[in-house]
Order: sequence, then C-alpha cells, then structure tokens
Amino acid sequence: MTLLSDAELLGENRAPIPRPQGSAAAPYDLLLLDRDGTLNVRRPGYVDDPEDLVLLPGAARTVAAANAAGCAVVLVSNQRGIATGTLTRPQLLAVHRALVSQLAGAGAWLDAIQVCPHEDRTCDCRKPRAGLLREALRRAHWASGRRSLMVGDQPGDLAAAAAAGVPSVQVGGPDPSLWAVGQKMFGGNASRV
Repeated sequence: MTLLSDAELLGENRAPIPRPQGSAAAPYDLLLLDRDGTLNVRRPGYVDDPEDLVLLPGAARTVAAANAAGCAVVLVSNQRGIATGTLTRPQLLAVHRALVSQLAGAGAWLDAIQVCPHEDRTCDCRKPRAGLLREALRRAHWASGRRSLMVGDQPGDLAAAAAAGVPSVQVGGPDPSLWAVGQKMFGGNASRV
C-alpha cells in the first residue's frame, strides 16, 4: 500500500511510481482509471465536497483486485474546475483524501494520481489529449503502454488512451461497470477481495 502525499493527491507529484511487488505476473503494468463515472458516481458540476463522493458498486473491490494482482493503479482525472475557479485545490485535496479512505476500507489503494487542472485547449494533458497517460508512463519507467489499460466512461478517456498507445475499455451507460470489467480482468479474484 502506498501512502500518498498532498502533492500526489493533487496530481502534482512527478516522482517515479514504484513497481509493485508481484508485478512480474500482473496482467497489466498500469491500470489507469478515470474518476467521475468510473470509480465514483458522476454528478452535475464538480465533486467538491467529500460527502458527495460516492463510489460505484464494486469499484473498490476491483481496485483491490488490481492491487493484489500486482498492477499499479493510477487515477487520471481532468479537473478543469481548478482553472475556472469552481473547484479549489483544498476541495480537490479533501475529495481525494475521501477517495483514498473509501478505497482503503476495501483494502484497495491508488499508487499515483495524475490531474489536469487546466482550461480546455490550453495544455497537452487534458483528456482527450494523451498527456496524463504519458506522464503516468514516464513516472512508471518500468511500465509498457501496451501492457497497461485505461478504463473510463467518456469518449475522451478512450481517445487519450489511443493517443498514448494504451488499450482501453469504456464503462458506464449500457456498457459494463468497472466491477464487470474487473471480473473479466481478474476473474474470481475480484469477488474474493
């Protein structure tokens, strides 16, 4: 389990992501996860209060299964509200602390967090651009994009993955949940966590 600094929780850390124990046998090097609509319930506007962060059914168990399988789990999230002033850094920090706490309740953890705090069309990191995923791969120098997987609920998540050379799966709507995807990725291990 990785303890995340405030800089990591805000997506500002650029230090290397350590290779997890048991990763040689892991099905993926990195499991890259979108946040809203993938890990937690998407709501109008921004999740700016920890009380509003509600994990989707089975999401924490899927992350725990990925951890147990030796995958490094990295959150990759656009948070444009920082640029527009509708979300503050302290609010984002509190929400990510709540996320880490809720995951820990299921024995799950994030190894790193990548955040784009920028306005539309002002950077290379905002999904659907590939910058967040490329930075995660740069930080995890031991990881291969081809041996990683991006899971998200928006077309921009899939476009960012394609631009970074990372396979992807879309969840939400009529498509499967993260839990259903996790069952396929990790078999029965996800249900035993």
